[in-house]
Amino acid sequence: MPRRRQSHEPGHRRKFLVLADDTPECDRALYYAARRAARTGGAVVLLAVLQLEEAPSQWLGVADLMRAEATDKAEARLDLLSARAHGIAGVDSERVVREGVVAEQILAVIEEDEDIAILVLAAGTGKEGPGPLIASLAKGLWASLPVPVTLVPGALSDSEIDALA
Repeated sequence: MPRRRQSHEPGHRRKFLVLADDTPECDRALYYAARRAARTGGAVVLLAVLQLEEAPSQWLGVADLMRAEATDKAEARLDLLSARAHGIAGVDSERVVREGVVAEQILAVIEEDEDIAILVLAAGTGKEGPGPLIASLAKGLWASLPVPVTLVPGALSDSEIDALA
């Protein structure tokens, strides 16, 4: 059973969870989350997920090197996104790095942090569709998600998001 959200209890604040990846729509989700967090006294949590299933398990040294390189890359991306969130709306962000399947790690982070109240995703604008996470949401694969999801259209400009957030 999911833990009760505590974001409005004394000593807590609402957190907006953003998946920190290298897609263009990540910036749209971050922009929206930072603006909403600033306007509501909340915070942003940036989640980077390392997907290392291609790491050769028989070569532990190689797998460790791949993990270290992926972690360094994720940390650098989190540095940029954290600075962007601060620049957008003056909000600081928490940073989380996990390894595994993206959807599973999103659920795990939400379950572990009772202040996360909203998952913010942005839809892709390319002809390949809105993105795999949004497609899985549409199929009902996340029916047990314990928080609402905000879907930001990927084509919205900063000023359009400002008007909504």
